[in-house]
Amino acid sequence: MSNHHHTGIVDVRGNLPDFLAHFHKLVAKHQNALHGRWEAMWAPEQTSAVELVQPEDVFSKMIYALVNPVADHIVEKVRHWPGVNSLAATISDQPLTATRPKTFFQPDGAMPEQVSLNLHLPDSLVGASRDEFVLRLTNGVSDAEARAARERGESGRSILGRAFLRRQHWNDHPTSREPRRQLDPRVACKNTWRRVETLMRNKAWIEAYRQARERFIAGVNSTFPAGTFWLRRFAGIACEPFPATS
Repeated sequence: MSNHHHTGIVDVRGNLPDFLAHFHKLVAKHQNALHGRWEAMWAPEQTSAVELVQPEDVFSKMIYALVNPVADHIVEKVRHWPGVNSLAATISDQPLTATRPKTFFQPDGAMPEQVSLNLHLPDSLVGASRDEFVLRLTNGVSDAEARAARERGESGRSILGRAFLRRQHWNDHPTSREPRRQLDPRVACKNTWRRVETLMRNKAWIEAYRQARERFIAGVNSTFPAGTFWLRRFAGIACEPFPATS
């Protein structure tokens, strides 16, 4: 979408905060330079990072993210969205390639002229056959597009369309109020027991961090649980190793 992004990330080493800081910083600086503005661009609240527990949860969020502009009746088909969307690259198993913008970035600077991002699909999600996964993905997208079309037919609502989007001023914003004080989930899981298990694991992590912090403040040598970011990244505090991954 034009005012936020949905990004599926595999983060087995706890580097998501570094990635988000770098990504958001560069996007904000470029957009500010492009439009001659100086204010903060991103919303001040913490980025919503939701753990997807099982492959079905990952697949469900993939469909949600890919069809977001369709579900909001901005365009009729996912392929009509003029912004960034990974559907075509996922289907074709090709990288997403971006060219360095002319604004903000120096032509002789350290940033490369072009970068490519290879999209990663976990084996647990794809299964034994990539072709079957692609068919399932395209069917899921088609079902969502058809569902949005039925909603428009029943309500009489129309799509905005690409031409309308391109005519919009970059500083346009919705006139409705954004809901506040809503739940901010940290876990998405359709299986009730796996969701409970994950929430209990996260609760145990918080307790382990609290105890390590109390020992640290008391001057006792303390090892923080794996996943501790700031203290590990900026203070060199000892942390438990991440579990081995295949």
